[in-house]
Amino acid sequence: MSSVEYILAIDLGTGGPKTAIVTTFGEVVASELTEIPTTLLPEGGAIQDPNSWWNAIKESSVKLFKESGVSPQSIVAISTTGQWASTVGIDKQGKPVTDCILWMDSRGGKYSRKVLGGVKPLEFEGFGLDKVYKFVTKTAGIPSIVGNDPLGQYLLIKNEYPELFEKVDKFLEPVDFISQCFTGEAKATAASMIASWLVDIRDLSNAKYSKDLVDITCRDFAKLPELIPIGAVSGTVTKSVESEIGIKAGTPVISGTPDLLSGCMGSGGLDNYEFHMAISTTSWLSCHVDKKKTDPFRQIATVPGPMKNKYMLVNNHDTAGICLQWIKDALYSTSSDGDINYGQLDEIVSKVSPGANGMMFTPWLGGERCPIEDRNLRGSFLNVSLESTKSDMLRAVFEGVAFNAKWMQDAVEHFVKRPTGVIRLIGGGAVSSQWCQIHADIMNTEIWQIDQPLYANVKGAALFASFNLSKITKDEIKKNVKVKEKFTPDSKNRKMYDLMYSEFKNIYKSQKSFFKNLNNPKSKSLFL
Repeated sequence: MSSVEYILAIDLGTGGPKTAIVTTFGEVVASELTEIPTTLLPEGGAIQDPNSWWNAIKESSVKLFKESGVSPQSIVAISTTGQWASTVGIDKQGKPVTDCILWMDSRGGKYSRKVLGGVKPLEFEGFGLDKVYKFVTKTAGIPSIVGNDPLGQYLLIKNEYPELFEKVDKFLEPVDFISQCFTGEAKATAASMIASWLVDIRDLSNAKYSKDLVDITCRDFAKLPELIPIGAVSGTVTKSVESEIGIKAGTPVISGTPDLLSGCMGSGGLDNYEFHMAISTTSWLSCHVDKKKTDPFRQIATVPGPMKNKYMLVNNHDTAGICLQWIKDALYSTSSDGDINYGQLDEIVSKVSPGANGMMFTPWLGGERCPIEDRNLRGSFLNVSLESTKSDMLRAVFEGVAFNAKWMQDAVEHFVKRPTGVIRLIGGGAVSSQWCQIHADIMNTEIWQIDQPLYANVKGAALFASFNLSKITKDEIKKNVKVKEKFTPDSKNRKMYDLMYSEFKNIYKSQKSFFKNLNNPKSKSLFL
């Protein structure tokens, strides 16, 4: 019998890198999460130190090999997944010149609006119609005029930090930065570059940068990383990395993937219309489809998926699981309850009647993207009375995130022209059985809680590498991804949740001007 082979998988989330040793069949042997702080800056800035990611990954790898007893020499591949729509500028030696400007950073919006705008009446929602046509035709999407994506980040550095800009050899997404830390080679794929909307994906077998789109966005072609096929080997481990971590030089490093793709692999939903949903810091609802398509009104598009010549739906809620962290910190961490954990929050919610005694919460703590793009939206509690309790507020947060997911589900069903059916749930939020049941009830669909949902992305990254190295088949992946529990909608809550969901949508319609008036830059300055 051959010996077990392992993959070093890294999930670089916004909260920090999770480093794991995973078998080629998706079993997590050991893992460690290192928290990395985000620095918030005036005018919507959000940055992290990319050196801290790499140092954490190296330290965790050495520790995991020692504690697990797995030899670093038995690692057959390295695979990185994680956050995307963020930017790191590196020099010719591969060292960071800039901080990582995160996906939540909107400081470059004023430059993006200038580049992407048009002349009225040939303008739509701030975009020049000719530019929308060129982008959507080739890529299924277009950069944001809000600035919270690689275009806004690039233009911010170019316009406000010209000395740093000149030192940058390549601008990379975080997953591609980590890959080049292992290999010394700056490469990317049509998948890792999706948020730049510069890659022509009409023919997935021949995806390539579009010179027209590069020119429109005022990007320097020479500062773009080399494009390689999705799932290809981006390089091999260098001797310097071998000396630091112990993984032998020459070990292949598989092209990095956004967490959207690794989450799909880790959910086991690899065939068309097999839906998975993540409740992590953010949230998304996705599946594989055959064709490129865009819905600009609901902020849904298709991007290259992990399976060859297949597309995936892309959409996003900026604040999902982080809402639970927020309410925990705000109401419980400094209270007489002591240092309460998430399992205890689950127990508290279980004792509150569905509907949170009529209280509702809007989970738009950082604005929203799908099914509407509105950065002015904010969270709020509604229908609060003298009888309302802290526990009601907690339940309202659980339900508010699920109502938002239902709002996205409606948009997705309109997009694919069919019901979602079963949804596989992954991410930290999927650990909560209460949240799984609440989502099943509010979304009125069966929810499958994937086993070890917190590890879905590192498992998915490992399985992605294993699949592309022909060490596992698609059918074996589907067989090896286990479902822990299945949650079906409780019919007795149907009328109540339908009423509340109708009002949830009305909240946006009736209060969007209120949020706009309070949260635009001029208004914000009044609160300082």
